[in-house]
Amino acid sequence: MPSTNRTALVTGASRGIGRGIALRLAQDGLLVGVHYGSNEVAAKQTLQDIERAGGRGFLVHAELGVPGDVELLWAGVDAALAEAGHGPEIDVLVNNAGIGSSNDFETITPGEFDRLFAVNVKAPFFIVREGLGRLRDGGRIINISSGVTRIAFPRIMGYSLTKGALETFTHTLALELGPRGITVNSVAPGIVETDNTAPQLATPEGKAGAAAFSVFNRLGQPDDIADIVAFLASDDARWITGHHVDATGGSLLGV
Repeated sequence: MPSTNRTALVTGASRGIGRGIALRLAQDGLLVGVHYGSNEVAAKQTLQDIERAGGRGFLVHAELGVPGDVELLWAGVDAALAEAGHGPEIDVLVNNAGIGSSNDFETITPGEFDRLFAVNVKAPFFIVREGLGRLRDGGRIINISSGVTRIAFPRIMGYSLTKGALETFTHTLALELGPRGITVNSVAPGIVETDNTAPQLATPEGKAGAAAFSVFNRLGQPDDIADIVAFLASDDARWITGHHVDATGGSLLGV
């Protein structure tokens, strides 16, 4: 199916990696749902940038990790598509929205632990389940994981556990949805230069140390991840499913 007839939903698309993915999919001709949880200003800017570049998109607001989040999300998608004169079907779902943790194994609280799993695991699980009736056969589901599933960082153990769960969800769901021709894959970024990582990259030393993780000795950029997602969303990736794509720039390969 030509990209101009396809629709995508990208969660957490107002900033960072999600914004890069939304811009790239729109560039490829897809109608893109730009989901955001709280930063309406940033989401509107993403949509404006999509439209300024000749693309098409719409906004969807829903805070994830709270009761009624999934229902609100899909109601927003349905309403926006109806307003645009489209049916309720979508072709590409990118589960990108997630939150991090600032506490290690010794200090993380049960409340923060529950919040991490509510946003990073429970939300994508039920977004997919609720959205399956809208996802066309031959569609794409792409989960944004993390390099921490391969590289151990005890100081963010709670966050790492959520991404491990997302990886299990990915390959299990791929088997479940194979009969419908729907591919399910995960993309695992390393350290990417965004406003979320800005505090740890605030000094030249911090930047240099982070860049040194990669064999390319540079920081990842949102476009680096968006290009991989765009490939997985395309027909060229039709024979790839249940796969984990390491997008860390070869971080710590020699260790």
